[in-house]
Amino acid sequence: MKQLSHNEIKNNYRKFPITIVCDAIRTPENIGMCFRISESFGVEKIYLHENSIDITNRKVQKTARNTIHQIEHDRYTNFNEVILKLKKEGFFIIGLEITNHSTKIQDFDFKKHHKIALVVGSERNGISDVNLLDKSIKIPMYGNNSSMNVIHSLAIALYEITNQIN
Repeated sequence: MKQLSHNEIKNNYRKFPITIVCDAIRTPENIGMCFRISESFGVEKIYLHENSIDITNRKVQKTARNTIHQIEHDRYTNFNEVILKLKKEGFFIIGLEITNHSTKIQDFDFKKHHKIALVVGSERNGISDVNLLDKSIKIPMYGNNSSMNVIHSLAIALYEITNQIN
């Protein structure tokens, strides 16, 4: 067995009809890792709120590596407006959020939806308006803690979504 270098790894490059909406995520490391995780899973686009830290920030650049240049991204001013815009474009809006109506991620059929907008909220306040979501999904947890880092959750969600779609 031999560990492979980056130059020896050949991934099956593919884009999925997935857009990420970051609702009030401001931590530079979380923004950078959002790009890195999203690019790894073939996400088409990321939306960042105008109050999110600029992607030229050193910490964002360090954690994102070069993925900022490999994935389309845009900024938005109003959360409700960007969600309604995506709905008009045919996206099914899924929030990664614990609500009284959340479905376990593994029980949701992502293949039914042609275009998915996955909304992730701030760690402190969650998603601004869960009533705009078409569906909320949750990741089952078995420890005492009720939540995990937003980017860890995003990685788990993208793994499940792309695994089902693929």
